[in-house]
Amino acid sequence: MLTVLVDYDSGNLHSAEKAFERMAREVDGGKIRVTSDPDLVARADRIVLPGDGAFPACRAGLEGFGGLFEAIEEAVTTRARPFLGICVGMQLMATTGREYEDTPGFGWIDGEVVKITPSDPALKVPHMGWNDLVIDRPHPVLDGVATGNHAYFVHSYHMQVTDPATLLAHCDYGGPVTAVVGRDTMVGAQFHPEKSQAAGLRMIANFLTWRP
Repeated sequence: MLTVLVDYDSGNLHSAEKAFERMAREVDGGKIRVTSDPDLVARADRIVLPGDGAFPACRAGLEGFGGLFEAIEEAVTTRARPFLGICVGMQLMATTGREYEDTPGFGWIDGEVVKITPSDPALKVPHMGWNDLVIDRPHPVLDGVATGNHAYFVHSYHMQVTDPATLLAHCDYGGPVTAVVGRDTMVGAQFHPEKSQAAGLRMIANFLTWRP
């Protein structure tokens, strides 16, 4: 079993790589590779797409690696390989991003990525640090992760889903903020599982053993 972490120059993948390698050893989850090689992505059993920074820059960065997005899309949408998007990697699953300019996303989860607008003016944006998860729908990747578990967030935008069935978890930050989305063989986490201690590592382990 091969899980690839897609490297498209959008964020430091070192901590994610270490967390995935650690959990792969614990659950016999196969090999972990960081790559920007479309051929390796096409052959992978599971695909993880991280992302730090602004939505348009991440989308452009991905397009800048010839054939990389096409390899991801073919693997996930045609061959139903399990997919995990992290932070902006999760936001890219949406239909449209509204950060700076309207930018098309992958269109895998109906919805748009919009600025967080807390009802309490004392709450600053970006939403940064630890927050409690609220589990909205059970999902194999969230097995053993409960409402009240903490996750580590750093973001100013979040996905507003069109279909409530695709919202798996949220947190509260002067109103609901999307934390986990999913459908079919794809899931996305707005927070950083690799930095979210027990709950995040559990999610990584679940993803590595998920057989949708």
